[in-house]
Amino acid sequence: MTQIQEALAQIRRGADELLLEPELVKKLERGQPLRVKAGFDPTAPDLHIGHTVLINKLRQFQDLGHEVSFLIGDFTGMIGDPTGKNVTRKPLTREQVQDNAKTYREQIFKILDPDKTRVVFNSTWMNKMDAAGLIALAGKHTVARMLERDDFHKRYTGGQSISIHEFLYPLVQGYDSVELRADVELGGTDQKFNLLVGRQLQEIYGQEPQVVLTMPILEGLDGVQKMSKSLNNYIGVADPPDEMFGKVMSVSDDLMWRYFELLSFRPLKEVEALRRNIDAGANPRDAKAELAMEIVDRFHGAGAGVRANDSFIARFRQGAMPEDIPEADLHSGEQPIPIANLLKDAGLVASTSDALRMLKQGAVKIDGERVEDRAASFGPGADAVFQVGKRRFARVRVH
Repeated sequence: MTQIQEALAQIRRGADELLLEPELVKKLERGQPLRVKAGFDPTAPDLHIGHTVLINKLRQFQDLGHEVSFLIGDFTGMIGDPTGKNVTRKPLTREQVQDNAKTYREQIFKILDPDKTRVVFNSTWMNKMDAAGLIALAGKHTVARMLERDDFHKRYTGGQSISIHEFLYPLVQGYDSVELRADVELGGTDQKFNLLVGRQLQEIYGQEPQVVLTMPILEGLDGVQKMSKSLNNYIGVADPPDEMFGKVMSVSDDLMWRYFELLSFRPLKEVEALRRNIDAGANPRDAKAELAMEIVDRFHGAGAGVRANDSFIARFRQGAMPEDIPEADLHSGEQPIPIANLLKDAGLVASTSDALRMLKQGAVKIDGERVEDRAASFGPGADAVFQVGKRRFARVRVH
């Protein structure tokens, strides 16, 4: 395998779509570092590991010798990304954007090499653009093209309002690529339209168009819906080591491989070896622990993963849990199972009101972690040990 083929294999790892691969090959054949860009709107104060799928890919580009620009959309953040929204998104204040951007900078260097990373803000050039310049930029795109976007199209045909400023979002994101002269731009699958606008604008401004690499949206701990703090199915990059480790251990055996592909830096050959070991009879829990230790080390420093693993073993394998835990297979319908119903159906409580009372008392744990969220719910793929009080346990799998 040639060096370029090896690089392509690394770049394709876990990716959803690469547009256009022949163009990327040409860029790589020049033997010069590529300018790789990914933009993040500072819409929340903390990142979860779903956000790090893109950041991990940026690190892989750094390891291949390319130049990475981590773009903080402090200007676009005040517009509000309309992607996937069925209503106009509330813009953030400048103060909110600046506070969140500061936290992002602290968190991303848990993954990226600070010596090889340019942190840039799109307000740097957008604040200098006057009204005439913004009108000229708006003239580079058409309303018809904007309405090709699925979310805009649905809102338009459904009679829901679309504010004019929302059309500016993909234009400004695309113009960022012009300013940075990006060779490659990364984004989630939901950002494909915006990334392609960047290609179009670069061509209009006389630049070679960027290659677009889209990454999948990571499923949360429930294995069904995307990782989100609002759904309480997330692993925060600022979570304490033991909590982070326990959350990784709570994912289903099937979802574990998805996490290995998108979150681990292990070579794919090693991941395949782990798969073969499990096919041959090894316990999936051991592979999951390897993944959990790697992730904990990444965010808490070398050795933190081993300590979290030791703590996990002490809590769950040395007397904290019985050896023979009853198992319960539950089936969800179109909606995830609320936690109170799950506890009742698994035989851990007599009624949903009993479950809610135990939650309020802090007597419910999931894989050893206390949970009090009465709104928590679990869809297909959920696989964890639920505990009520000191003596009632059940391994619950939701199908």
